[in-house]
Amino acid sequence: MSSPHTPSPAPNATVIRIGRRSAMTGLPCSLVLMAIGAVGIFGVVLVATGQQKGESTVSGFVGLAFMVALGVLGVILLVPFWANRRNRILIDHTGLWLETGDSRNVIPWHGLSGVALYWSEFGRKGKIYSLELYPNGPIDRDDPNLWGLVRDEEPLHPGLPRLRHRLTLTAPNQRPVVDAVRSHVPHLWLGETQRPTGHIGRPDVRGHRRRMRNRTP
Repeated sequence: MSSPHTPSPAPNATVIRIGRRSAMTGLPCSLVLMAIGAVGIFGVVLVATGQQKGESTVSGFVGLAFMVALGVLGVILLVPFWANRRNRILIDHTGLWLETGDSRNVIPWHGLSGVALYWSEFGRKGKIYSLELYPNGPIDRDDPNLWGLVRDEEPLHPGLPRLRHRLTLTAPNQRPVVDAVRSHVPHLWLGETQRPTGHIGRPDVRGHRRRMRNRTP
């Protein structure tokens, strides 16, 4: 959905480094979990070689297994945090640009009928946000780069389409994004709305795979 007249964001575009913010919190947590897992593996090696101090117990084995599981979780979390560390949102007069690694895509303002902010409770005191980008015409729900943002749900207002792009935002970066959107396209802004817990949902992975298989000649 890149504009042929604007192959890159404007020099004065608002830049929100969503990947770096997540990496700054996620990477240390992943490393701590991996360190716990390393200690667990070391303990397993001691037990396996008979070098542990004291008598082995069932609770000890369970504890070691739990520590190893935490280490595996740390590795699993490390991969996406590291891969997405350079992700950015850029907002200018053309639209909302998404940069993920070496890929860049734009959702142009002229292709939208409205933009809204959804939020729902996350845990006891937290909130999770999403920017809802409603198109004014058909969208490709299987776009190679943007399909993961597509959601098919009841719209905010009856006149809006069910299919839209949903961009997940955290508490620190939602306000800069909202301010930039309202600055460039105030006529598209639909306001903020609370949604049920877990409103973010998941991409239609199964449907996407099925439709892509049907496209294959």
